[in-house]
Amino acid sequence: MQLRYAFRVYPSAGQRQLLARAFGCARVVFNDALRVREDARAAGLPFVTSGELSKRLTAAKKTPERAWLAEVSAVILQ
Repeated sequence: MQLRYAFRVYPSAGQRQLLARAFGCARVVFNDALRVREDARAAGLPFVTSGELSKRLTAAKKTPERAWLAEVSAVILQ
């Protein structure tokens, strides 16, 4: 027997704002990681591992340009 549940979530205005911020940050991190891997591939360099990308994310959060990434959960960005 298989059960299936359907849920619908109605976040409040504040929750919608926090979700939008989290998803926006995740999109920026994804695009940055994609760019790093594409640049490495184009240059003939070895594949950039997830561990290396994680180190770059940590370093990026410490720069003034990307300090706002520290405002969301690191789990979302990983």
